Amino acid sequence: MLIFRQTDLHDSVRTSAIAVTFVLLVGLSGCATHAHQLEGIRDDYYSGHLEKSAKTIDQLLAKETKESDALKLDRAIVELTSGQPDRAEQTLRQVRDRLDHLEQKDAGEQALSMIRDDQSVSWSGEDYEKVLVRTFLAISNLMNGGDDAGAYALQVDEKQNQIIAKMEQKRHPNEAELDFKRIALGPYIHAAMTEERHSNYDDIERSRLKVVSWEEGFRDGKDDLQRARHGRHSEPGNGVVYLFCLVGRGPYKVEANEIPTQVSMLIVDQILSNVLDQTLTPTIAPVKIPVVKPGRSVISNVGVIVDGDDIGTTATITNVSEFAVQQSEANRSEVLARAVVRRTLKKAAAYAVKSKVNAQSSPVADIALTVAGIAWEAAENADTRCWGLLPDQIQVLRVELPAGEHQFELKPLQGGKRVGRSEGLTVQVEDGRNTYLLATIPDTEFVGEVVTNFADRKTNVEK
Repeated sequence: MLIFRQTDLHDSVRTSAIAVTFVLLVGLSGCATHAHQLEGIRDDYYSGHLEKSAKTIDQLLAKETKESDALKLDRAIVELTSGQPDRAEQTLRQVRDRLDHLEQKDAGEQALSMIRDDQSVSWSGEDYEKVLVRTFLAISNLMNGGDDAGAYALQVDEKQNQIIAKMEQKRHPNEAELDFKRIALGPYIHAAMTEERHSNYDDIERSRLKVVSWEEGFRDGKDDLQRARHGRHSEPGNGVVYLFCLVGRGPYKVEANEIPTQVSMLIVDQILSNVLDQTLTPTIAPVKIPVVKPGRSVISNVGVIVDGDDIGTTATITNVSEFAVQQSEANRSEVLARAVVRRTLKKAAAYAVKSKVNAQSSPVADIALTVAGIAWEAAENADTRCWGLLPDQIQVLRVELPAGEHQFELKPLQGGKRVGRSEGLTVQVEDGRNTYLLATIPDTEFVGEVVTNFADRKTNVEK
């Protein structure tokens, strides 16, 4: 039989209260990962069930969580694919402004993230997502009149320059020099729009040079550059059709266990020295971090038939997966360091509370704290919030045609062979003008609508 003196009972209650407080704190940690929620949204969208995908997104948005901005980006892709480029542009612009604002870190949220995990901080997007927001703003606006697409295209370059400058400043001396991948779609759109004005060919040439330099494998880059140097948009009586295709299933984040690297541990020391007045030995055990998983494309490209004649195939101008993986990898050491710091602070906090309990000789509380400490670490999730409905690639084809109506047929190809059903549409070409088309092919079938700016142009004429 166990016999407790009143003083022992008093000490036990007091120290157990400390343990309970700690356990309650642990209970704040962790939540369902965004990756799990995203699975259904991606499956529905890529299968062509756009309404179902949008409904799931709207249900999650109604909860007003810290991942709402990521969900809004997915909503914008659904809107764009559904033939609502105006709504997509509005949504993308709101998120762009919000992400710019969130670059000013909230001290309270940052402190809370060290107690819980990075999901307790408002989602501010990866660097690649900030660039792609502006890219899709340009594409959406092209399909909605095009008045601001040139400005959005310039913002793509500006944001990339800001990100590269920031990364270079933060790069640790022991870290290898970063080889940055740039998106060439911004200058490509800027050149296309400027070319339609039949002027400023020096400016067009500079943009075309960027495309050739940044995307060396782009098939049509050199031909576009030669045309700019000859100062020509199209032959008299002809117009131009630009076909943009969102091909494949894009990148997304998954959780992975990673072992700290030498560079990340050096960053850890810097963070801890700024946060604490005392020295702590960082943990070197594996920690959970988000990793960008590249997407995949089933088809090689899209073949284009105009009025019964094979005109050509689309070519990749932006490998979204490659860009996302590389940009994310450039920040990997810092993400890993934050995870190590969080784990170190948690262990230190658990040790400090256990030391207090042990001093009071309360075995019950000691056991509770041991279990709670394990649970605290286990409850932590990597921040897998991301823009989940991006394509794997963005492909383009420029076609010059006589002014008038033309019958287009778009066919998904794999190794030159048709692998899915074709999509047909009537396209109006105007003398000296550009017409823009946007098609989405996540696997072998088109989803949503083939969006065109010509409907908007006809509406404007009627007004």
